Amino acid sequence: MSVLVGKKAPLFEADAVVNGGEFVEKFSLEQYIGKKHVVFFFYPLDFTFVCPTEILAFQEKMDEFEKRNVAVVGCSVDSKFSHWAWLNTEKNDGGIKGVKYPLVSDITKTISENYDVLAGEYDYNEDGEAEFHGDAVAYRGLFLIDKQGVVRHQVVNDLPLGRSIGEALRIVDALQYFEEHGEVCPANWTPGDEAMVASAEGVAKYLSEH
Repeated sequence: MSVLVGKKAPLFEADAVVNGGEFVEKFSLEQYIGKKHVVFFFYPLDFTFVCPTEILAFQEKMDEFEKRNVAVVGCSVDSKFSHWAWLNTEKNDGGIKGVKYPLVSDITKTISENYDVLAGEYDYNEDGEAEFHGDAVAYRGLFLIDKQGVVRHQVVNDLPLGRSIGEALRIVDALQYFEEHGEVCPANWTPGDEAMVASAEGVAKYLSEH
């Protein structure tokens, strides 16, 4: 598994569905560079079980992300038509109607490969033909990308393990606090907690007071 933290986020152009039902061609994260932080997350498949709980949980917290000037973007290996159908299916029927943030179609699986979250890999058989081994879906990867397009945080869960949207918000808060104040955020830091100066003296002071 690649570690992308500290590196430029891989850019792409792909089909997406935005605003709950509008098709967009050549959607790119590049539109946010210099303007917004981005939470870019992968999920395995549309019309599954854990995935809608995460996708809807992100939507429920969209006001919190927006007031922090953070764009939320989801991505799976489904087609744009599958995304559209799921977005137009009622929650009571297993759908995600009401979700407004973009869902990217990685039907070629190249985005998942570039972010190294594809649950499997290509290899060649005895005849020299490419074969895919494993599940051709994305793990539950999440990447926090800053305004310069650099990945500052990543977490990858296996397929059965849903993520904490509250933790994603906490990490956004920690990064934005550091960017504004220059102080680093210790374990379990949340807004309102004391941060510390990144020096031996700063650490000693913090530990002596806690």
